[in-house]
Amino acid sequence: MNKFTLDKESARLIVLQRIELLQSFQKKLRKLFGRYIFSNFFLKFFVNTNQIGEKYFYIMKKEYETIENEVKFSNKKYLSIGGGLGGLELIINMETKNNFFYFIEKNYVSKKVKYGWDDKNLEAYNNLQLVEKFLTKNGMNINKFKIYDFDTNNFPNEKFDFIISLYSLDYHYDFNIYLEYLKKISNDQSKIIFDTIRADYFKNIFKNVKIIQSVDNTVHKSKRIICSEFI
Repeated sequence: MNKFTLDKESARLIVLQRIELLQSFQKKLRKLFGRYIFSNFFLKFFVNTNQIGEKYFYIMKKEYETIENEVKFSNKKYLSIGGGLGGLELIINMETKNNFFYFIEKNYVSKKVKYGWDDKNLEAYNNLQLVEKFLTKNGMNINKFKIYDFDTNNFPNEKFDFIISLYSLDYHYDFNIYLEYLKKISNDQSKIIFDTIRADYFKNIFKNVKIIQSVDNTVHKSKRIICSEFI
């Protein structure tokens, strides 16, 4: 497998979530006409599902490679927070066996991009029906995952082996939104993987903090860290 299978609706949603999937001329159109017109007109009629499926698979495969040494186990419970359509989780599902995946996601698309830190977790670019369709269409058994709407406050009450939130938790949203919940659903063996611009800050929250990737070529220079054992 070298690409994800997408319908047009899912392809448009992924492009909203990840601007790097756009071609250069599409980025220019987006900048010229604005995100709303571009998303609701140009992407509605001009989106290459095969190309987006290939690019998205490649990006998710590269993301997996940054964490594979930490998550290459079977028979585990995963919680994904803000993972979009779930491409990374599909890669993990392909590479390991007998895992169960839980997803906490928003279920609406914000009309405008709001730049800056969101300490209330109001920004969203997702559709939970499309998440379920995308996961099953690409080989994840429907009995092997559950999706939770963030705004219902009905979160899974399990002890998780892995909690993954790449470029979401503490990158776009304040970590403290989930702090008490994460303490509740983890134990000393649980591993929490996320991106942050303040890696040292988490040495006051966890006993174990390890940097597994550094990104220095963006405006927000970030670290991908894996943490365990709340202090």
